[in-house]
Amino acid sequence: MSFSQNLWDANKALFQSTLEQPFNQELAAGTLSRERFCHYMIQDAHYLVAYGRALAVTAAKSDNAEGVVQFANAANEAVVVERSLHGGFMRDFGISAEQFAATPLTPACHHYTNFLVATAWSAPYPVTVAALLPCFWIYAEVGRDIHARSAQDNPYQAWVDTYASEEFHAAVRGVCATVDRLATDASEATRAAMYAAYRDAARLEWMFWDSAYRLDQWQGALE
Repeated sequence: MSFSQNLWDANKALFQSTLEQPFNQELAAGTLSRERFCHYMIQDAHYLVAYGRALAVTAAKSDNAEGVVQFANAANEAVVVERSLHGGFMRDFGISAEQFAATPLTPACHHYTNFLVATAWSAPYPVTVAALLPCFWIYAEVGRDIHARSAQDNPYQAWVDTYASEEFHAAVRGVCATVDRLATDASEATRAAMYAAYRDAARLEWMFWDSAYRLDQWQGALE
């Protein structure tokens, strides 16, 4: 069994819990509130900018030219998608550029983005790639599940359809292959760190959807 498949299997219960999140269940059923969906979109756009930065740093740390191209292209795609949110879904749902700019990162988004950027800057290349993998893989598999059972006349169908992109799933397979290659030559200590980084990022994926459903925001902070 490949190293990436071992990562997946070790965290399978967490993935199942992610599938069962109320946010994802209601998104598939088309019953998710507009408020929750907009909350998610704004935080997702914030997240994608930071994710793009982490991917760019990872590209610079790559041990071969193929990795530079792989992660630089992924960084570019993250920023392109973030921009398209503003021109597409946010516009359609009445979220202005001013509203987006004035909305701070939630605790979950702040935690997740800081974890990824800090890991990209400070951790060895194999550990960094392992930390980035859950966003590719879990998002793709949650999306596949939602797309397969999306309700007829789902008001979020246009968003759901973005999950069906074969290009995205091809990117997942590419990152899995990179993780497997890096794990082959890694020390036991590095492989253990890769497991930990993947697990932490997978937990933060779960927290991101949970946060959106709860309309989470900072509590008790000084204005």
